[in-house]
Amino acid sequence: MKKYNIPVFVPHKGCPYDCVFCNQKRITGNLKETTPYDVTATIEEYLKTLPQNADIEVAFFGGSFTGIPIDEQSLLMERVMPYINDGRINGIRLSTRPDYINREILDNLKKHHVTTIELGVQSMVDSVLKASNRGHSSDDVIKAVKLIKEYDFSLGLQMMTGLPGDTAEYARLTAKRIIELNPQFVRIYPTLTIKDTYLEKMYENEQYVPQTLEDAVMLSKDLLLMFEKAGINVIRIGLQPTDEINDNASVVAGPFHSAFGELVESAVYYDIICDAIKDMEGEVTVYVNSSEISKAVGNRRTNIRKIKENTGIDIKISGDTSLKKREVRCICF
Repeated sequence: MKKYNIPVFVPHKGCPYDCVFCNQKRITGNLKETTPYDVTATIEEYLKTLPQNADIEVAFFGGSFTGIPIDEQSLLMERVMPYINDGRINGIRLSTRPDYINREILDNLKKHHVTTIELGVQSMVDSVLKASNRGHSSDDVIKAVKLIKEYDFSLGLQMMTGLPGDTAEYARLTAKRIIELNPQFVRIYPTLTIKDTYLEKMYENEQYVPQTLEDAVMLSKDLLLMFEKAGINVIRIGLQPTDEINDNASVVAGPFHSAFGELVESAVYYDIICDAIKDMEGEVTVYVNSSEISKAVGNRRTNIRKIKENTGIDIKISGDTSLKKREVRCICF
C-alpha cells in the first residue's frame, strides 16, 4: 500500500540553537507559527485529495518538535487523534534533534500514536557539529538512537554534506557511522546557503566555500550507494523546492537544483552504462526500465553526451518494462 504524508510545518519551534545554515521559516516555506487549529485545517484539506483507506501519517516537520514544551506537543498531536481513532490516519511522524530525546518525551509520543521519529544528525564528526553551531555531539546521536529503538519507533536519520569544516571524507565517515546505527531510512541534504543565516555572512566574508553542484552530486551518489549496500532506504536527496527554496528566492549559494535527487540517480546510471558498454563500439541501444529513462538519459541528455565525449560511443536509451530498477541491457549495432 502506498504511503502518504500530510505535512505540518512547525518552523524553528522548539529549537534553542541557530545553526549556521538554518532559517527554518524559509526552508519550510512557512513564515508563520503553526497552531492546533492549523493542524486540523491542514489534515482536512489533504484528506479531500488523498485516496480513502490509504496508509496516511501526519508529519510534523521543521524545527525540533520534541523541544516544544510537552503540553504544546500534546495539543498539536491531540488534533490528530480523532482521525487516528476513526481510521483515516494511521499515525504521526516527526523530526527533531538528538539532544531532545528522553523517556518522558518518548512516553508521550507513544501515547499519541507517533510511529516514526527522524533525527537531524547532520554530521557524526564533532568538529563539524561545533563549526555549524549544532549544540549537540555525536554521542548525543548514539544515545538518542539507542533510546528510540528501545521504544520501537521507526527511525530515520538525516545527514548533510558541505557544512563548515566538512569534507568528502568526513561525509563518508558520517554515512559509515549512520549505517552502524542501522536506521530504517535516511535523508541526504547538501548544504545550501540561505538568506538571513549566519552561513550567509560566512559566505559573504569568504569564510565558507559551498559545494559545487557537481561535487555535491558525486558525493551524494557515493553516499547513496553506501546506504543501499547496507540495506538502508534513502527516501530523499536534496531539499524539497518551495516558493522560498529556489534559484530566484532565498538560496544565496550552494548546490541547489530542483531535481537534485534525479541528478544523483543519473550519475549512478552513468557508471552502470559505462561499465556495460566498455567492450562495445559504434552505436549502442541501452535498454532500461521504462520508468527510469529520464534518469538514464540524464538532465539535458548529460549522460548521452558525456558517454560520447569520453568513449566515442553513440548510445540510444530505450525502455523495457521487464527490466528492474538500474538493470540495463545493451545491443550493439
